[in-house]
Amino acid sequence: MAVKPNFNLKFVYVVALLLASHLFLYAQDLPPIVKYNSSIYNAGNQNWMISQDKNNYIYFANNEGLLEYNGSVWTLYKSPNETIIRSVKVIGNKIYTGCYMEFGYWSRQSNGRLIYTSLSQKITSKIIDDEQFWNILQYDQWVIFQSLNKIFIYDTKTRKFKIVQPKVNILKSFKTSNSIYYQTVNNDFFEIENGTSKLVLDNSTLKDKKIVNVFAIDEGLLIHTQFNGFFKLSNGNLFKFDTEADSEISASSIYSSQMLSDGSFAVGTISNGVFILNKDGKVKYHITQNKGLSNNTVLSIAEDFDKNLWIGLDNGINCINLQSPIRSFSDETGVLGTVYASALYKGKLYIGTNQGLFYKEYLYDNQFKFVKGTKGQVWSLFVHDGTLFCGHDSGTFIVDGENSSHIFSQSGTWKLEVVPNKENFLLQGNYYGMSILEKINNQWVFRNKIAGYNYSSKHFEITNSNEVYVSHEYKGIFRFQLDSKFFKGSKLYTYTKPVKGKNAGLTKFNNTIYYAYKDGIFKLNQKTKQFERDPSLSGVFDNNEYTSGKLILDNSNKLWIFSKSYINYFSVNKLSSDLKKNVISIPASISNSMLGYENITQLSNSIYLIGTTDGYYTFNINELSFKNHSVAISDISINKLNEKQSSFSISDKGEFKHDENNITFSYTVPEYDKYIIAEYQYLLEGFQDNWSEWSSKATINFKNLPPGDYTFKVRSKVVNSQPENLAVYSFTISKPWYLTNLALVIYFLMICLLAYYINKAYEKYYYEQKQKLIEENNLLLEIKELENEQQLMKLRNEQLSIDVDNKSRELAVSTMSLIKKDELLSVIKEDLKKTSDEASSRSIKSVINTINKNITEDNAWNVFKEAFDTADKDFLKKVKQAHNSLTPNDLRLCAYLRLNLSSKEIAPLLNISVRSVEIKRYRLRKKMDLPHETGLVEYILSI
Repeated sequence: MAVKPNFNLKFVYVVALLLASHLFLYAQDLPPIVKYNSSIYNAGNQNWMISQDKNNYIYFANNEGLLEYNGSVWTLYKSPNETIIRSVKVIGNKIYTGCYMEFGYWSRQSNGRLIYTSLSQKITSKIIDDEQFWNILQYDQWVIFQSLNKIFIYDTKTRKFKIVQPKVNILKSFKTSNSIYYQTVNNDFFEIENGTSKLVLDNSTLKDKKIVNVFAIDEGLLIHTQFNGFFKLSNGNLFKFDTEADSEISASSIYSSQMLSDGSFAVGTISNGVFILNKDGKVKYHITQNKGLSNNTVLSIAEDFDKNLWIGLDNGINCINLQSPIRSFSDETGVLGTVYASALYKGKLYIGTNQGLFYKEYLYDNQFKFVKGTKGQVWSLFVHDGTLFCGHDSGTFIVDGENSSHIFSQSGTWKLEVVPNKENFLLQGNYYGMSILEKINNQWVFRNKIAGYNYSSKHFEITNSNEVYVSHEYKGIFRFQLDSKFFKGSKLYTYTKPVKGKNAGLTKFNNTIYYAYKDGIFKLNQKTKQFERDPSLSGVFDNNEYTSGKLILDNSNKLWIFSKSYINYFSVNKLSSDLKKNVISIPASISNSMLGYENITQLSNSIYLIGTTDGYYTFNINELSFKNHSVAISDISINKLNEKQSSFSISDKGEFKHDENNITFSYTVPEYDKYIIAEYQYLLEGFQDNWSEWSSKATINFKNLPPGDYTFKVRSKVVNSQPENLAVYSFTISKPWYLTNLALVIYFLMICLLAYYINKAYEKYYYEQKQKLIEENNLLLEIKELENEQQLMKLRNEQLSIDVDNKSRELAVSTMSLIKKDELLSVIKEDLKKTSDEASSRSIKSVINTINKNITEDNAWNVFKEAFDTADKDFLKKVKQAHNSLTPNDLRLCAYLRLNLSSKEIAPLLNISVRSVEIKRYRLRKKMDLPHETGLVEYILSI
């Protein structure tokens, strides 16, 4: 287990570090460190041993089990007996592990998952109680499992064991190119020969020196001890091999060490991080927790095939990219702060931060010192005419060594630029407007503020014609004209296009002014003085890549642009007018720069420095070459509804059921460089026609794939490198049972039968419809005949009505004729009565009698009644039935009223006066009991 550091030593070390941090900040540029904590790999904190297989997968002996990392996905395999795995070693296609009272190997199945096979079960009786296996070594065909009690030698050919059991317990075992060694608790040092132990050094020689590791060298052996450093063993003699770190290492307690492929050494300590020593013992790096390491206790060290140094810590895993062209300085104390500007001046590296200005000797790993008087925010550093200018929140400073002089304090200064053709004039962009610095008598002094322009001028450029262009983040782009004396600005013009933008930037490149914001990069047309979108440069912001429009021009005329996934730089192409684009695969999430304030400084022809929120990093642009990497499919899994995800073979052609059509492919490039991001492109033939967009996502899920044959292809690239290979996987999703050929035949037969019965049903239906139509037509004919009969009847009724009307008119005429006849006879009768001639009296009386006979009412009435009954049958009968109290005279009156005769016309017929007719009508109403609102004539006509 890990040994805890001495409390007093640790306390003194921490206090000393805190006191020193107030005076200076020790600066050592370190290789990139990739940190993985337990929340990332989802396993235990401690990692005891590290190994790598031929696929470049990394394996860790972890507290929770065997931990595998393939560059994209972490996978934890629980230990067989749920105990801490203490050792791991990849040998061929097997991963051997040792834990509490158990050891064996893991082999990969066709689905890419590992399965465990126990070796210790064969010799359970040989394992003592509470025994743990702390180390695994390989020598030819033998695999050596070492506990603190015994050494088990497993012959992979015969599958038999040989056990080496010293008299006392074992501290640790070691392997060189041609030997196996171990040390016991009494510090005796043995070599195993022919399966037996041979003493190499006894206790008196080692003198309580606990051995950490043993390396083969030309002189013999190099023995690395816990507290006493390195010793060379040659011809039985032990000689001290001194290193620069001996004093620090002796106080730190070494727990692990490793000789690297270039002959240097990595030394892991209990409380002081890791030391990287060259083969001569010089310290190349000392990396501790306050310099970027996750933890100061180093439990295991291993170098991978790409010469990255993996460190298993007491709390997490780190990967140090020793061969990376990038070096970084991380300020874990917060003394330095966020870097906004940098400059190389007189052999010193100056760093401007939000805490002030710091400097150190450039080519030496010494401390950063604070430049006096510069406490506060530094915005820019500008070297001109042998002078270093500092744009500061408090104004403008001139810096020399650790001293500074304040030459402008009216407002904060963003940046400085040389006025074209005026080397002794500098134009400043200030918080409020712009101002001029002038060199007089070899001294730079503040000259004047530019009148007519008072806005903040963070980004500005000046042309040869003294036109000034300013990018204001909240107001957009301005243009104004400086007068010849640089005292006043005029003709202020505000651009409406392009519009303002967050983190927008403006700079001059190749004698053209460029403006960048989220919608692209625009260049100034010198003739129209308008900004036009540059398609080539704007491409860096495609696919939602925009983070900042900061544009930076370096000393070698390269234009630098930062995006979400890359750092881009453009240079003038010597063979064409097009700009040459180059890409560095350092995403914003890793570069950790302040958005909108990104900064890059060219320190030499090929070395650049980029400031970050906690320090900076440097890189050699000429060494940023990227090899092509191979991509491999690491997992194929099926996710069925309400079921756990299951993995399938990645080596054989896939055969999936119809409901296994939600397929997830995982793929990887085992690349562990912090600043190298692998991107992937996939194609599923049979489902899509074109390759996908490049993406750093290492999984893709296809849902609800229809039955059919498919071929999945994936390829990878690192920045501009070409894909080295295609990972290909073919599979078939079978049809469901109801879509098989037999099912289709059955469906066909069923369809035929159904069609037959449907045809029969239709025939029956149409026959019934035909019969129904016939019946309906017959019914329609009958209805038509009835309608015709009704029409005929109507015509007959109308004719009858006409006849009745005619009869009524005839009856009325006849009645009137009778009335006229009676009136005439009455007149003649009266005239005859007036005749006085007695002779003719008898003849007159005879005539009068004759007249009286002809005007008898009863005769007239009988004639009328007979004619009326003929014209209007049953009327009098109906009236009598309705009103049985009516007298014959009443019925007579009803008949006259039925003929619609007036009272005046009725009076002669009844031989009464008109007044009497009215009385009779009134009495008739009473007998009929008619309501007041009902007319007598209307009622009689309605009967």
